Amino acid sequence: MSQAGQVSVSVTVGDATVQFSGSAESVMTSVFNFLSKQVPAMDLAKKISLNYPVTELIETYSHLIKITPEGPRVIPDSDSRLSDKDVVGLQLVAARIAKELGKISDDAMAVSEINATTALNPKSISSRISEMVKAGHVARDQSEGKYRITTAGIHWLNSTIAKKAGRQ
Repeated sequence: MSQAGQVSVSVTVGDATVQFSGSAESVMTSVFNFLSKQVPAMDLAKKISLNYPVTELIETYSHLIKITPEGPRVIPDSDSRLSDKDVVGLQLVAARIAKELGKISDDAMAVSEINATTALNPKSISSRISEMVKAGHVARDQSEGKYRITTAGIHWLNSTIAKKAGRQ
């Protein structure tokens, strides 16, 4: 008997048949990895595909982001030197992770919400968000005045955090 939220998938490619069970996210990742190894054209597509599943985001940012009972938070270790732009980006990634995990209903955040969770100056948040929107790292929800991180924004944040980690 399967548990709620669990998925089971059987995939056959040629003579190879495999069964994957678990959360929808882990099964999807496993199926894609299996198919990319079995079907060369898919492997080529994977090389140009840019997508960040929640499992990868958690792996990458678990030392900087925590999901607390009060919601997603940026809680860097003491060695981290993060700019205000880094913190804003991380907070939006934390919201995305929390949404993917079903902890919150929306990953978009208003400047006031980012301020409440990060304690950054609201003017600094607005300035950094404006820069990030212009760069395509953040998308603005026109109707609600909220912001969410884009795939390009996660890519930018990954390289920014990696560079800072390399300096330590």
